[in-house]
Amino acid sequence: MNDIRQTAKYAKYLKKIGWQVERINEINYFIKKFPLVGSVIKIQRPENISIKKIQNLAKKHHAFQIIIEPKTQLDADFLENVGFRLSRNPYLPTKTLHLDLTKTQDELFSQLKKDVKYSLRKTEKLKIEEVKKIDEIKDFKKAWKKAVGFKRYVPPVSQLKMLKKIFYEDTLFLKTKDGSASAIFLLEDNIAYYWQAFSDKKARKELFQYKIVWKGILWAKSRGAKVFDFEGIYDSRFPNKSWEGFTHFKRSFGGHEVKYPGAFIKWRMPIFR
Repeated sequence: MNDIRQTAKYAKYLKKIGWQVERINEINYFIKKFPLVGSVIKIQRPENISIKKIQNLAKKHHAFQIIIEPKTQLDADFLENVGFRLSRNPYLPTKTLHLDLTKTQDELFSQLKKDVKYSLRKTEKLKIEEVKKIDEIKDFKKAWKKAVGFKRYVPPVSQLKMLKKIFYEDTLFLKTKDGSASAIFLLEDNIAYYWQAFSDKKARKELFQYKIVWKGILWAKSRGAKVFDFEGIYDSRFPNKSWEGFTHFKRSFGGHEVKYPGAFIKWRMPIFR
């Protein structure tokens, strides 16, 4: 199963929000151009790494930096052997949780920690709504911004609309009726992703997010997904204290840990012709 960042839909999405994309032999190469100085090439969790193709693209796009986030330690070792160096600041989460959706719903429920089960009982009457229409996304984003203020980045309406448009039936926007908590789930190549989420103080106190995630898991299972990816938990190799709280939250749903090596970077002098 390909990581979502190596799918054709995700490549289309990145193109629409301003990246240039070269898709060669089902591998996505994302290029961000900067006036006068050249470009950056980013390759995220590819199934294979072709240094020759990367070198050719680097020359073509006058790249001054190449960023590769490999899937395996074997690929990471290879990158170090050809001059790449591990970055202190990875771009993608280096550790996540995978939930096995081939289990029955009863089995999934039974492995929930007691705080999840308690929260689901507590919020039994909470109304969760699906944002189905593109023109409803503006209000969705407004609630998101209100909940997090300036503490977190909130994607612009145009990007959220594009995400909804491109992934269509393979995306789920859920929110509480009062807009205090919400989440976006994506599905591609049999993997569902807990893509983005927000909640305000009231929603966190009332434990609303547990019900939203549980609904997202059941939606993914109903759509035939085999894996539910929580898209990041705390990793002591690249410590970020702000991740510890939601890591406890995600672990309470079960699943097993998956580790990635991190981001590997190579700087080069672009050749202008």
